[in-house]
Amino acid sequence: MSPDAATLSTHRTIAATAEAIYGAFAAPDQLATWWGPAGFTNTFHQFDFQPGGRWVFDMHGPNGATYANESVFKELVPGERVVIEHVVAPWFELTVTLTARGEQTDVAWEQRFESAAMASRVQAIVGPANEENLDRLTALLGAG
Repeated sequence: MSPDAATLSTHRTIAATAEAIYGAFAAPDQLATWWGPAGFTNTFHQFDFQPGGRWVFDMHGPNGATYANESVFKELVPGERVVIEHVVAPWFELTVTLTARGEQTDVAWEQRFESAAMASRVQAIVGPANEENLDRLTALLGAG
């Protein structure tokens, strides 16, 4: 957990350009293949990748459960930042900051929940899930 107790953070350096990583968010066919923990698949119902655009999708767990999700793209800066507000429970704002380092990129993944109590409740699930998300992104980009 970060110094802000309501925020869960992870960082990773990926052997891919910031533009390629941003592109993996911007292209729904790519995003659907890596978004979520290991073993999950996605069905996108709406994907409007622009500030204020909605992203409505179902995540399908390996146990057969389906999890409805709805988010809004709050800020999109090509090659630099993606900010997504998850507008259904549990509410959170995800900020992904990309810092180019030549052919590598530092990825800061910060997920801010409505309260420190909520972050504490979900940390055991969300922490490893975010790492798996980044593992899947890395694999998609052939950077692992």
